[in-house]
Amino acid sequence: MEFRREIAVTSLLAPPDFKEELHTIEFREDPLTGVSCRINTHRARRPRQIEKAALPNYNLTTPQDCAFCPQNIECLTPQFPPALLSDGRIRQGECYLFPNLFPLAEHHAVGILSQEHIVGLNQFTTKMIADNLLGTIKYLLALQTHDNRGRLYPIYLWNHLPPSAASIIHPHTHILVDRKPTIYQQRLLECSRDYFRRTGKNFWHDLVEEEEKRGERFIASLGSNSVITSYAPQGNREVLFLFHQASNLAELSENQIEDFAVCLTRVLHGYSQMGIDSFNLSSFSGPIGESPEYYSLHAKLISRPPYQPFYRNDTGPLERFHYESDIEVEPEVVAKELRAFFSEDNPYANEI
Repeated sequence: MEFRREIAVTSLLAPPDFKEELHTIEFREDPLTGVSCRINTHRARRPRQIEKAALPNYNLTTPQDCAFCPQNIECLTPQFPPALLSDGRIRQGECYLFPNLFPLAEHHAVGILSQEHIVGLNQFTTKMIADNLLGTIKYLLALQTHDNRGRLYPIYLWNHLPPSAASIIHPHTHILVDRKPTIYQQRLLECSRDYFRRTGKNFWHDLVEEEEKRGERFIASLGSNSVITSYAPQGNREVLFLFHQASNLAELSENQIEDFAVCLTRVLHGYSQMGIDSFNLSSFSGPIGESPEYYSLHAKLISRPPYQPFYRNDTGPLERFHYESDIEVEPEVVAKELRAFFSEDNPYANEI
C-alpha cells in the first residue's frame, strides 16, 4: 500500500516588514481511491471576519482592520518576490492582486474586486470583474515566464461571503496555479480528449449547439461566451459559462474577458433577484500555453445558502467543484491529540 504525497514550497513577502516567508503545501492522495487534498497548517491562523459581520449594521461600516480595504492594502497585504513581479503587486483599476498569505497552491494569488468592503450581488459591475480578470492574466503570464519547470494549470476561484467558505467578507477572488491538474480537471481533459478521438469534434462546442437546439437549459450567447444551466449540476442553481475560442485562462483576450464579465454580471444580478447573496465560482482551464482543439475553457457558478450571522461554511469551491479538500490541520496532529483519550492512564477518564 502506497501513501503518496508531494511537497511544494511557495515564497511571499509578508507584512508588516515584508520579509520572505516560505509556505509548505502538502498534496496527499488516498491510498485506495486517489482522491486528493491539500494541507497548509498556516491556514489555521488566517483571519476570519464573521464575528464582525454579525454585528448590527455591519453592512454600513468598513472595518478598519480589513486588510483588503484600500487604506490597508499597501501595509497589510503581502508582495510577490521581485523575481516574479518587480512592483510586488498587480494593480488593474480597483483590482489589487497579491500573494495569498495562507496559500493552497505552489502559486496562489488573491485579487480584490472592489474598494467597497460590502458588495451585493446586484452591485457588481462588468468593469470590476473584467479588471480582476485582466490582473489575473498578467499574473499568469508572469508565472509562465518565471516558472518553466513544466505545465502550469490555473484555477480562477471566487467564494463570496461566509456560506461559500469565504473567511474575508471583502469581495475577492483566488488564482491557484499548480504543475498538475486537480483530479476533476484531469478527468475533464481526459474525457474531452476521448470524445474528440471518437467523434472528431469538440465536446464543448457540441454541447452549446445541442443545448441551444433543445432550448430547455440554454440561457444566452453573447459574443465569445455562451451561458447555460448544467444538465447534471454539482450545486444549486448551477450556471455554466462556455468560452467559444479559448482553452486556457492565460490566452483570454480583452474582448473575451469583457464578454464573460457581462454574462457573469447579468447572472449575479439575476441571482440577487432570486434572493441569493452567496455563491461559488470556478474556472476549468487547460494548461497555460497550450490550446488543444478538443478542450474549451469554461466556468461554473453555484448558489450557496443565505448568509446568517456567525456562520461560515468550511466547504468551498475546491471541494464543491474540484473534489480536493482544503485542510488546515494535519491528520497526524489530530491522531496525536486523540490518543490521550485511549491511553491506559487516560487523564479524561472521569469526564467521559
